[in-house]
Amino acid sequence: MKSQFIRYSLFFIWSVLISLGFWACANIGSPNGGPYDEDPPKFVSSNPVPDQTNYRGKTVDILFDELIQLESPSENVVITPPQTELPIIRANGRRVHIELLDSLQPNTTYTIDFGSSLKDNNEGNFLENYSFAFATGDIIDSLEVSGILLQAENLEPMPGITVGLHQNLADSAFTTTRFVRTTRTNDRGRFVLRNIAPGTYRIYALNDVNRDYRFDQPGEDIAFSDSLVVPSFELTTRQDTLWKDSLTIDTIKTVGYTRFYPDDIRLLLFKERFARQYMTRPRWEDERFFYLTFNAPLDTFPAPRPLNFEPQDSAWYVVQPMNGGLQLNYWLLDSTVYKRDTLVFELTYPESDSLNVLRPTTDTVTLGIRRVPQSKPKRKKKDDDKPEPIQFVGMNVDAPSQMDLFDTVSIDFDAPLLSFDKSQVKLDIMVDSVWEPVDFEFFQDTANILRYYVDRPWKYGEEYHLEIDSVTLFSAYGHWNNKFSTEFRIKNEDSYGHLYINIIGIDSSAYVQLLNANDQPVRQSPVKDGGALFMDLKPDKYYARLVVDSNHNGVWDTGDYSERRQPESVYYCPKMFTIMQNFQVEETWNVFATPLERQKPLDITKNKPKEMTKKKRNYKDESKNTSNSNGSTNFLNNTAF
Repeated sequence: MKSQFIRYSLFFIWSVLISLGFWACANIGSPNGGPYDEDPPKFVSSNPVPDQTNYRGKTVDILFDELIQLESPSENVVITPPQTELPIIRANGRRVHIELLDSLQPNTTYTIDFGSSLKDNNEGNFLENYSFAFATGDIIDSLEVSGILLQAENLEPMPGITVGLHQNLADSAFTTTRFVRTTRTNDRGRFVLRNIAPGTYRIYALNDVNRDYRFDQPGEDIAFSDSLVVPSFELTTRQDTLWKDSLTIDTIKTVGYTRFYPDDIRLLLFKERFARQYMTRPRWEDERFFYLTFNAPLDTFPAPRPLNFEPQDSAWYVVQPMNGGLQLNYWLLDSTVYKRDTLVFELTYPESDSLNVLRPTTDTVTLGIRRVPQSKPKRKKKDDDKPEPIQFVGMNVDAPSQMDLFDTVSIDFDAPLLSFDKSQVKLDIMVDSVWEPVDFEFFQDTANILRYYVDRPWKYGEEYHLEIDSVTLFSAYGHWNNKFSTEFRIKNEDSYGHLYINIIGIDSSAYVQLLNANDQPVRQSPVKDGGALFMDLKPDKYYARLVVDSNHNGVWDTGDYSERRQPESVYYCPKMFTIMQNFQVEETWNVFATPLERQKPLDITKNKPKEMTKKKRNYKDESKNTSNSNGSTNFLNNTAF
């Protein structure tokens, strides 16, 4: 009886211990810390106080309600009027300290614009568009102007660009004096110039490479407005909505506010056609050619004059421009030249002087080549009678089996040919199951001496046979061609779609470019009779850009500040065009129906706005996951203990 009582007692105690273990598993866990902080830092106090007048100090201390960080203050915090000597800006705990090292101007309003550089320390919530102002005189200037800066050629919003005002209305002010008020564009390309005194101004944008707040570097991106800016304001009202939660409106009330004008300034950033001309280091890596590279394309090709060699033929080289003329390949056709180890020649070419004026300059160029020693040929075995492999001139023919109606056949060689003409190419068409010869166009690429084209007015569904016989072409380096033969077919009409765009609002010379998903043009068509036609498009998704072609040259032209000439106007169609096989699509595009800053589709916009606020988190799921994981660990620990 006693032993039975002991067994029941031990069983009871053991049951209680197990229950306590499970209870610990269910209830012990790390707390989730409550709701996450999703609010940006809040201003508490400062020295001097905001908008203080007659301030004589050179330091500013601003206190916030939580720990803060500054993101790249030297780049993102803008102090205006511009400072010659960079100020000291640092964050410490909840405080921002600014020390101005320049002498303060009398009777001037100073603005410290933090943009989007200030955020809290824990969750990274940004305090956007925060600025602080004080004045050294009796009056604090309070007018504002605002707008947007876009890249002129592709309407990309341009972040981090300096925008400034000049009270001096002369054109020379932009190039000789510093701005009186400045700011910097945010990630959406938008800007606000604050604390402006009443008056009349000119406004500019400047990618200020040397940070001197003036346009004194020809390679800097700029923008300017043809209109004068006169800041003003009006007292008006707007509707303010208060929400109970994310779905329920609490109250809609009318509140008064001050609206500043102009608030719709639009600046178009461009770079003038400028590039200092000079030659970089020449190179000779392949014995067959040496090449020269330049900082900007050349209109004419410099002629080298031999100094340490005498070519046997006056035509001892041919020039192949590469990369749009930035590189010139000099193919050496004379074996007595390209077999040498060193070439010394004189070269005269245009070079920019200190005033950026092109002047002829003459250099002596010395080139050497490192030749790999040829290994000794292996001794042939008695029964090894295999002939040496024949080395043919490299030839690459681009003629896919299914060719587009608008394509041409291209033939690329790896070395210059002594001759290549139409008679050495055969092109046949299939007619009633029989190959018949047809006429075609044959020409050399004007920009690439190693490329040739075979073309004719292809028609839907035609079948062709292209052939080049062997040993008909001879390269400058003693190699014949191998035989080449291929067949290809032109795609049927139902493989394509067609697009016609009715253009509304443009009555001057213009053209439309169809763009791919990378914002790159794939087709171009002039605007004729109020529309642009695109035939035989590959099935795909397209976007459209219109360029007002002021000088009728078929390309976009940039601006010139000295001539007060704006870049040619560009517009984007907000709509995407989906082209399918055997479909004819007609669309209407009113070029001015959508504001310029909202025209470019976000899908092809590269400078997309940054996400400045943390995404909201699911606290319930997070708490559940934390509790489960911690509970399991505690249960194991308690059990082990």
